[in-house]
Parts: sequence; structure tokens; C-alpha cells
Amino acid sequence: MDPLSFKSLLLLSLVGCCAGQDILPEGPVDAVVGKNVTLKTLLDKAQYAYITWNYNDGTEQINVATLGPKGTKVNEPYSGRASINATTGGLTLTALQAEDSGDYSISILSDDSSTRTAEIRLRVLKPVSDVVIKSNVPEAIEHNSTVVLNCSAKGSFLTFTWINGTAPIVADGKRLTIKNEELSSALTITGVLRSDLVGPIYCAAANKLEKEMSAPFNLTVYYGPDEVTISPPSPPEFIKSGSNFNLSCLTSSSPPATFSWYHNQLPMEASGSVLTLKVIEEHGLGIQKEGYTCTANNAKTMRTVASPAVSFAVMEPISGTTVTGPTSTLIAGNSTANLSCQATAGTVKERTWLKDGKPLAASSRLVFSADRSSMMISPLQKEDNGDYTCQLTNPVSSDAASYKMVVNFGPEPPTVSGNGAVEVNDPVTLTCSSMSVPPANYTWKFNGTLTDVKTAQYTIEKAVYKNTGTYTCEAHNAITGKTATHTHNLSVKEEGALDEGLSDGAIAGIVIAVLVALGAAIGLIIYCRQKVPVESPY
Repeated sequence: MDPLSFKSLLLLSLVGCCAGQDILPEGPVDAVVGKNVTLKTLLDKAQYAYITWNYNDGTEQINVATLGPKGTKVNEPYSGRASINATTGGLTLTALQAEDSGDYSISILSDDSSTRTAEIRLRVLKPVSDVVIKSNVPEAIEHNSTVVLNCSAKGSFLTFTWINGTAPIVADGKRLTIKNEELSSALTITGVLRSDLVGPIYCAAANKLEKEMSAPFNLTVYYGPDEVTISPPSPPEFIKSGSNFNLSCLTSSSPPATFSWYHNQLPMEASGSVLTLKVIEEHGLGIQKEGYTCTANNAKTMRTVASPAVSFAVMEPISGTTVTGPTSTLIAGNSTANLSCQATAGTVKERTWLKDGKPLAASSRLVFSADRSSMMISPLQKEDNGDYTCQLTNPVSSDAASYKMVVNFGPEPPTVSGNGAVEVNDPVTLTCSSMSVPPANYTWKFNGTLTDVKTAQYTIEKAVYKNTGTYTCEAHNAITGKTATHTHNLSVKEEGALDEGLSDGAIAGIVIAVLVALGAAIGLIIYCRQKVPVESPY
């Protein structure tokens, strides 16, 4: 030891020392290996004769440096790395080593030979590095596996934190436990769940000066299959044959599940998550309403789960509907008509007959067969003319066909429209009409003699007196062979003979005016009599 250090220590021992913990702040002071640190004092301007800093590693005390009137003397182990601030008395150490950790004491010898001492701990921390997560298993099975994740790191005074994504992992002391040691931390997950390691998982190692995160860690947790369902869960009772209908088997599973299909609990030669209607029909199934289920299997978890059953039948759509009816000529009152409705494919569940778009009901003349596949009308009437439609339906389809019924009838008694009297040179048009199917043929007779007119209208461009007489319209139906007639009388008069004078409206107006005037006159007479005084006889 140099003479200066020895002398200062000797003085301290002779004078004695008194505590002065207010000289230094509360410790410890943390620093990093390789960095610099200053052990500051609480003194602004220190008053001293000598200031001495010593180091104690728990076994021996070593003088670091002493500041006196002749300057600072640094002891050999700290040569080039230690200095004392002449104003505050603080000690600065550079190029810190792990061995620098320990208790540092300061002794201040005043000019009056009094001594104050204080002590502070320095912790030289190794940098945080090599933060790594390792698992006890490469993969896990949900509910079955216990996963232990071990986080190791290098550094001093380390604390560990586990993070799932961005949220800290908190131990519950039951299923999740965390055990921390000086350089490692173990996270134990008993009966691991898929949500436990969704991740990524991080481990953070830190001390007061540094913090470092591990690389993201992911561990596959196999699970499932969960509840297995079939879509659609409630299919229609009947499915249209040949349609684009599928059953889909759905579940959550890791790895993805493999699927098997069953019909009435018997295995089908079908795999995959989708069962098509085509496969069902190729198996010859679906004729009756029967149940279908699927099972999901996970090769990792070795679990197999079955779905609830769904039931339906496959039905062929109706097609090729035709309506057949009479091909012979039909005459009202004499003929009978039989109509039949059939389809070339499909199962018919319901038949509906309509005439001109309105439903038909049985009557005394209309009789349906038991399954309504045919109907009979007897005898036919003119009202039976029209379009007859047969509608066939089943739960998956509908089809229709029509038949046009032509019932020949008539002619019914014709009517003739036209003037009964005209003046000479006036035009004359007589029109004959009669209901008839097919349309009637018309001929005209004048005063019993057949004319050349063979249309519904009889026309005279300018009437003459000899046109006065009886005009007979004759309507004839070539199919029914019936004939009906109507007679019309025409009178040709001289010019002016048919002047009508005032119109009915004008005459009515005149009558009303006369009545109003007469009423006014009567009212005036009554009024005047009431106003004229009557002389007294006395």
C-alpha cells in the first residue's frame, strides 16, 4: 500500500469515525459490464482533508482510491479505471467488470480530524442475452398433453415474463403454473387447450437496465373433431331427382378431419365432407325416406364423432304431361267428351282440372275418375267450349297440359237490327246475328222470296217504295244442320213523312216552362188579394 493511503487510513483509525449515511444515496447502484458508472454523493461542495473509497467483496477490504491535498491516488487493481470528483467526492469506475460488484464505502476526513463514512452497493450486471424458449414436446393433444415451456437466458438479476400474443400469461396455480429460477423460467400447462398456445408465445428476460424478448414460439395443439353437423340440418322431405343437392359434413378439427358417410347406419362407399345427390342415386338409395349420417375422424387425437341424422326421400320430377280428348265432331246436346291427363315420368301426387283458368268441380254432367286422371262431360252443352288444363304436382315439381274443346251448337234464334221505317232515297242496313259454332251461314228472303244476299248484312243504297215489305234472315249451321229465322218489317215513306219536329227534350223543356209560369201567376193573384183592404159594411 502506498504511503498516502496508509497515512489516511492510519489517521482514520486514530481519530475514529462517525456515521454519515446522508453522504450517499440509497443503493444499490446497477451498471452493465463494460460500461462506466459513477457512485455519486449527496454533497454539493465537499469539505475534506482526505476522501477515501474502499471496496469490500465480503472477504476483504481493498482501497480503490484516495483524494488528498496532492491529488488522487488510485490503488493498483483500479489503475486507469477509477477517479474521484474533487468537488462532490463521487467515485467513477470505467470498463466495469463482473468482479466490480460489491460494497463500496466512502470515508471523509475533515480538517478538524472528524470522520464521516457511508456505504453503497454496486451491482455490475451482465447483459441480457440468448433468450430462448424450448418445449418438452414437439406437438400436443388438447386435453391430454401437459406442455412445459422452458425459457433460458444469460444475464444478471433476471426476471422473466411470459406473453401470449400481446397479453401476459398469468399463472392460476392449477392448470397454469410458472416457476422462475436465476437464469430460467418454466411455464407448465396441464391439459393444454387449443387457446393456450394460439400465440405466438414470447418470453421476456429483463433486469433493471435491459430487457430482451425471445423469438416467437409456436406449438401445434391438435384438437377435435368438435361437434359434427350436417348442412342443411333440416332438408325438405322430398328432394328433386337429378338436382344439384348436396349434404355437407362440418366440424372443427386440427388436423382437418376425414369423413365417412352412413345410410341407415350402414357404411356407404363415399368419403369426403360432401355427399352429392348423384352418389346417393348411384347407390340406388332415396326411394324411401331414410336417414343419412356422417362421422369425422382425427388421425392425431384418435377421436371419432358422429353427426345427427337427416332424413329425406328422392322424388322424380313430373314431365311429359299430355291431355287427350275427343277427336270427333262434338255437338251440343248430343255428344259426350272424355278427357284424360297423363305424364310420361314422375310420381303424381295431385291433379287439378281447370277450364279457362278456373278450377272445375264435379256436377251432374261432369264426373271425375277416382284419381282425377280423367273426366267425362255428358251431354255436352255450348258452355263447355273452352280451354281445359290439367295440372300435375308433387312435392318437387309441377307440370301442365291443355286441350281445346270445340262444341258445335246453334244457330240460336237470330236477331235483326235496323230501322223499321225510312224515307224514300234513305240508305237501309239490316244486320242479322245469331250465336253459333261454327259461325252460321246467312241468307235473306224478301216477302218470302229468296234473295242473292248471303251475308249477315242486307243493304239498300237508296230506298224506294217497292222496298217496303218483310225481310226474313235465315241462319244455318252446316255442322249441326239446324236453321233459325227472324222476320223484320220495313216501310218506305215519302220525303218529310218521318220529320220528328221538336225533340223530346225540347218538348219537355216547353212543358216545364209553362208550368213554372202558371205557378207564378197563381201565386201573384193570391198575394194581391191579401194586400187589398176590405171595406166595412158599417
